Amino acid sequence: MSGVYFPVLSAQSSPAPSASLKSLKNPMKYVLRPTDLLHVEVFQEPDLEKKVRVEADGTIVLPLIGKVIVGGKTLSDAQDYIQRLYDKDYIVNPQVNLLILEYSPRRIQVLGQVNKPGFVDIPPEEQITVTQAISGAMGFTRLANENDVQIRREDENGKIQVIVVDVREILTNPQAKDIQLRDKDVVFVRESRI
Repeated sequence: MSGVYFPVLSAQSSPAPSASLKSLKNPMKYVLRPTDLLHVEVFQEPDLEKKVRVEADGTIVLPLIGKVIVGGKTLSDAQDYIQRLYDKDYIVNPQVNLLILEYSPRRIQVLGQVNKPGFVDIPPEEQITVTQAISGAMGFTRLANENDVQIRREDENGKIQVIVVDVREILTNPQAKDIQLRDKDVVFVRESRI
């Protein structure tokens, strides 16, 4: 486990959000994830209409074309890809419409000296910051050390990184940057030692 102090005054210090978090308010740029529920329609082809859930391997199964990898693609790219597959061998100039009926849940766990420890959901197509996550956990307790909040983050290789954040600085200094969180981050608020 590596420990890192996270300076809050540098705009470049903020970790890059995952691709699905960059898509603020634009559903066509949302990156599809396992457990998303999709509605696939092909204009004037009612037999091809289907509701499908993205599997753990990022695939869905559609009539005629079978297994299609959509996980990791934006909604727009997946729609274009499905359209090309139908156009290739089955339908002349297909008009495919792909909608998200239900988003895969993304959440942050907030533990320690907060009033309501537990999970805080990240709204679909939005980002969440450390102060928003603490607010979602009903704020600090009176014993909280606001200067020593830890974010535990696991990277793609399973390595744990600990980022230490001075939330009091973020809340009181207009120049301080709030920290963007990622799906599955754990925020731990230590007890004050005073």
